[in-house]
Amino acid sequence: MKFENSIYFTQLKHHKVVFPFGTYYLFDNYIIAEHTEEIHFDWPKIKEISDYLIDFYGPHLKIGHITNRINHYSIDPNLWHKFNKEYGFVIASAIVIYDDFGYRNATLEKQFSTNSIKRCSSLEEAIFWMQNLKEFKT
Repeated sequence: MKFENSIYFTQLKHHKVVFPFGTYYLFDNYIIAEHTEEIHFDWPKIKEISDYLIDFYGPHLKIGHITNRINHYSIDPNLWHKFNKEYGFVIASAIVIYDDFGYRNATLEKQFSTNSIKRCSSLEEAIFWMQNLKEFKT
C-alpha cells in the first residue's frame, strides 16, 4: 500500500519530496521511501537524496529509514557499506515487504548492512517500530 493511500498520510505530519526515481516522505526522525518501478537505485541517486536530506535536516542528522517496497527495483547491496562510510546518518532501517521476492532482497540487504534492518509485513508495523526506537525517545 502506498503511503498516500494509508490512514497515516493524513494523521502524521510530513513533507513530501518527489524525485525522478521515487517519492520520499520526511518526518521528524525518519523517512519513508517509495521507489519507482524497475529503476536501478545506484550511487548517484543515493547521493542526490542524501544531499537533499542533509540540506533539509541539517548536517548532524540522525534518522531512520523506511523503504516501502510497493514496486520492484534493484540496488547493489554493497552500496550500504559505501553509504555508511560516506554519510552514516541512518540509525536503523525498516523494509516493508509485500511478496517473497521482496523478502529475499531484504534478506540480502540485511547481510550487507551494519545497521539494524527490520523486515516488516505492513507499513503500519514499520512506522510503529520506527516511532518506538529507543534512539528517538527523549
